[in-house]
Amino acid sequence: MALNSIVLKRAASLAAAINLIVPLFHADRIRDDQWHLRFLSIDSAHKQNLGEGVTVATVDTGVSPHSDLRKNLTSGTDLITGGNGQQDINSHGTSMAGLIAAHGNGSGGALGIAPRSRILPVRIAAQDGRGTPDDVAAGIDWAIEHEAKVISVSYAGASSARLRMSVDRAAREDTIVVAAAGNRPESLAVGFPAALDGVLAVGAVGRDGEHAELSVTGEAVAITAPGVDIYSTSTNNNYSKGSGTSAATAIVAGAAALVRSKYPELSAPEVVHRLTATATDKGAPGRDEQYGYGVLNLVAALTADVPPLSASAAPPATSSAATPEHEGGGRLPWAVVVVLVAAGLALPLFLWMRYRRREGAVK
Repeated sequence: MALNSIVLKRAASLAAAINLIVPLFHADRIRDDQWHLRFLSIDSAHKQNLGEGVTVATVDTGVSPHSDLRKNLTSGTDLITGGNGQQDINSHGTSMAGLIAAHGNGSGGALGIAPRSRILPVRIAAQDGRGTPDDVAAGIDWAIEHEAKVISVSYAGASSARLRMSVDRAAREDTIVVAAAGNRPESLAVGFPAALDGVLAVGAVGRDGEHAELSVTGEAVAITAPGVDIYSTSTNNNYSKGSGTSAATAIVAGAAALVRSKYPELSAPEVVHRLTATATDKGAPGRDEQYGYGVLNLVAALTADVPPLSASAAPPATSSAATPEHEGGGRLPWAVVVVLVAAGLALPLFLWMRYRRREGAVK
């Protein structure tokens, strides 16, 4: 992928685009430019939790060491050339890591959503940012094996059998996979892995909290977050400004880390449920294709009284499985099912008895 991209791209699919690299001497103004922090009431959220004890894997282009990440960046892996994942000549992965876990320098520098969480860099793409679905799957598998509790995938591309298997494995291991829905005009539908069951698919909103035109829509979208003009860390200790569902995905991954840290007893589906149940509803009432369940409400996710998921509750936010329906909508009533089954059993018996009577008459 070209240097001016902020996405992991396969073919023409983009998740976001870097618009500007900001030199280090502007570090003192970066925090002020991070409008998404004020939008999410980050000061109030950080009074509740800072993400301590949670490891977030970034399946991306690697994460370059940055002064705003030095306390949180751990040794990961480079699935391309070997190494610890702390090489990033593209800048995308470093930007995503900063949105998740940058701690800044006092009141200066970049601040992440979960500044005491740990970043586990998993490098699956190099300078051009190209990665295949199987590359993403390998990154997810490695992150699971190294005990990441949240996996951030700012990638939108095609699917594969291995990718589906890796997502299923994450669900079995109680690991949250957060992924970018994708960007227009390059993508026309929600990409993978976001479109898979079990993945928290993220769309983007702008400064006004309204759906960002660049954000792909679709039934798989479960939640939205800020994704326009987002400042974060970059390579060579600089900063970046970008727009797209990549940034929104990293922000939601940071939110998942905060919830996992404050509520360690919650399962991955319960964490996702807490994030979607407390989201600020936008657009059509309930879930819709632009906002999913709504816009991330960080403070509510950390403080609201959220009833747990139950057998009678609505399907999980990441599920797109269809349920048998009749013409009027909804599941077939049990009474109808019983009658149909009974009729199916009775008809052969009736025909057999009639045949026996006819056979006796012929004789």
